[in-house]
Formats: sequence, structure tokens, C-alpha cells
Amino acid sequence: MLDKNGIAKRIAQELKDGYYVNLGIGIPTLVANHVPEGIAVEFQSENGVLGMGPFPVEGTEDADIINAGKQTITTMPGASFFDSATSFSMIRGQHIDLTILGAMQVSESGDIANWKIPGKMVKGMGGAMDLVASAQQIIVAMMHTNKAGISKLMQKCSLPLTGVHCVKKIVTNLAVIDIVPEGFRLLERAPGVSVREIQNATDGHLIVGKNTPEMLLS
Repeated sequence: MLDKNGIAKRIAQELKDGYYVNLGIGIPTLVANHVPEGIAVEFQSENGVLGMGPFPVEGTEDADIINAGKQTITTMPGASFFDSATSFSMIRGQHIDLTILGAMQVSESGDIANWKIPGKMVKGMGGAMDLVASAQQIIVAMMHTNKAGISKLMQKCSLPLTGVHCVKKIVTNLAVIDIVPEGFRLLERAPGVSVREIQNATDGHLIVGKNTPEMLLS
């Protein structure tokens, strides 16, 4: 199965030249480290950065240059900084081609829960609701199960929803999955992971074809 960097590396294959991409907190931030050669993309962070680069080398961090998760980042030539109003004008104006988000749960109908666990203190939803309502395409990056081994790919989400019918693709440590009207459709499996393992780790309806290839990460 994949680690977090492996998930990010597989998602980076979904990037296309000229894309404007918002990276959510957590695993999605790692995607900036794995942009394929030969394409140019602009990474946006809702705290007011356009033109994020990879994470800085240890010892070169600038504490004033951070992403929405308060991690230090680098910027590419031509990067710009602006206020939150401008940032969310980009998002709400549907100028973002692809949004990559983490999630606590995703349902087989494309609902996403990624902002609150009841009974636990949270600072607020942040930009998640705007992102899922406005993005042209949403890919979720997450572990297939939680720490207790319970599936995060559900028939229906049990946690408070961030958005409904909005997720198009999920990349986990076990698989690449599309969301279609019939449910989760298995596209690829992680190296060394069997279809049966993915089925056992998926709560929602999983559609499996005759031959499911392994992911190619090189």
C-alpha cells in the first residue's frame, strides 16, 4: 500500500498543463512536490497565495510564507500574495480547475465530510465549503480506513457534510476510485494490494471490473 507521499505522487498524475489547482490541508499539500516534468501548474492556497512551490529544504524556511495549514512553503517565479477576499473571489468565481482535498469520509454518491467530528473542538469550516461548492473538479486524497480500521468510503457519511455530490475521484493508500451513479468504481490498486483487500476496506458499493491494474507511479 502507499504512504502519504505515494498518494500525492499518484494524484500529481491528474495535473494538466495550465491548471490552476487548490491544495487542501494534509496529504494534498504534498502534491506540489511531485509535479510531472513538462507541465506548468499554478497552486493556489486560500490564505492568499498563487504560485506555491514544493516544501522548502530544511534550514531555508521563511516563517512568513505559509499555506492554509500554516506550513512553510516556497513560491515559484511570478508568485503573488493577496487578501482572503481576493482569494475567495478566485474560488467562488470558479477560476480553480482542480481542488485536491483531504477527507474524513466520502460517500458512494460523492458527498464529502472533512471539517468536523461531533464533540471535538474545531476552529471552523475554513474554506472547505466554498471549495466544494465552486470547484470544477474535486479529487480526495486520504487513507482508505481510519486508525481503527473502519472504512472511510461509506454508503452514507455519518459525519457532518461539507458538500454533496461533488467528489469525482478518490486516491487512497489502497486504490484509485471514481465515483459514478452506481457507486465507487475501482480503477487502480496500489502496488501489492489485492482487489479483495480493497473490497474488505470499502463500506460503500464497489464496482470491480475483470482486470484492475496496479498504479504506475514512475
